[in-house]
Amino acid sequence: MLLSTTKSPLDDVAFLARSEHRVTALDALARRPRSRADLRTLTEASASTIGRTLREFEERQWIRRDGHQFEATQLGAYVATGMRELMDRVETEQKLRNVWQWLPTEASGFTIEMGSGAVVTVADTDDPYRPVNRFVSLLRKTDRFRFVGFDVALLEPCKDELSQRIIDGMHTEIIDPPSVAKYVLSTYTDHCSEPLESGNLTVRLHDDLPSYGVSLFDDRIAISGYNPQSGTVQVLFDTDAPEAREWAESTYESYHREARSLTFRPAVE
Repeated sequence: MLLSTTKSPLDDVAFLARSEHRVTALDALARRPRSRADLRTLTEASASTIGRTLREFEERQWIRRDGHQFEATQLGAYVATGMRELMDRVETEQKLRNVWQWLPTEASGFTIEMGSGAVVTVADTDDPYRPVNRFVSLLRKTDRFRFVGFDVALLEPCKDELSQRIIDGMHTEIIDPPSVAKYVLSTYTDHCSEPLESGNLTVRLHDDLPSYGVSLFDDRIAISGYNPQSGTVQVLFDTDAPEAREWAESTYESYHREARSLTFRPAVE
């Protein structure tokens, strides 16, 4: 017996959402035909649960049976695609929900869609340096590094490794506020002198930088968000999504065009 077509769309959404195995099963059948045993393995649901789920899918005309296997109809595949997109959207929103205030605004061109598939590393009381440690792991895998923004909270904790990577050949360009560059050069003279003299490090100055940081690595980009009250990195958002890369390159170049070169005078012994 076919289900009534007058039911609210929310009824079918609720039917799928009430049990995770239903979403998994329909998505699997939309990808290729599966047997009952395949679905039990995928969902870890009981045989009776899978049987009931398949009957309910058939009543909605979402699947068809072919011998011992089941496959999604066009209707079922359409629903599965929409549900998968919804799940992806909600997963992205959950990752960003508590850190959104530290990231770029929509006015900058940054969008929520760029967060799909991103790694979001958040500081917590037990591990306040989680974002910095994630940043260092990305730094170790790149031959070229570019950064724009307020970098003290991000780069100061890993100054030793950053300095050595530059000396060893990592081409680096950093766009800093003048006050930050002055602080770093005066506080960490030994860390700055050799990298600058190596020719692998260029520092440029800009008077009006964003409140967040943008890092460009060989294969990924990262956004570092700061807590102005604690002065620490609250979140590091990194991704290899092409649209995010395009945004980061454009953002970096817009500041680079307006930045001026730092004049470095090595210490005289």
